[in-house]
Amino acid sequence: MKTIIVYASQTGFTKRYAEWLGEELGADVLPVAEAKKKDDNFFDSAESIVYAGWAMAGKIVKSEWFTNRIPQWKGKKLALVCVGASPNELPEVEEALHSALTDEERNYAKAFYCQGGIAYDKMKLPAKLAMKAFASMVRKKKDATPQEKEMGEMISHSYDIADKKFIEPIVDYIRE
Repeated sequence: MKTIIVYASQTGFTKRYAEWLGEELGADVLPVAEAKKKDDNFFDSAESIVYAGWAMAGKIVKSEWFTNRIPQWKGKKLALVCVGASPNELPEVEEALHSALTDEERNYAKAFYCQGGIAYDKMKLPAKLAMKAFASMVRKKKDATPQEKEMGEMISHSYDIADKKFIEPIVDYIRE
């Protein structure tokens, strides 16, 4: 089965997941900037297409490149992967995944989440400042829940919680 994986990565977590998926599925892996240069017929021979992007403000960065093509790819196995700084088990993750695809798009594609981390040293300045401000706001919130306090502390510094095991549901879906 020919699989193409397209990704957008700012700090390397999404690229790492795309490469892990590529190795496991024997897929072609390319950044979204390169995919945008391809004619649509480049994707015709693929039986499955995966788009992986990083989470920012509850959205998957550059995912419209993928979602805008779902109507023409209806006969293919389609997966949308969000890589973010939150642990997989947070309820907000499921909410974000649900909003990543419309009801119609969910008929043809499935959304997945893989926890990654934060790498402040690789972030562009505006993103770094926004994250630091958000972390500070959460930590200083007067009526913060224990989970919010823990999250505020966690995102105040760089960390890596990525794990190859999180690609297993995606691999299973593509192979089924």
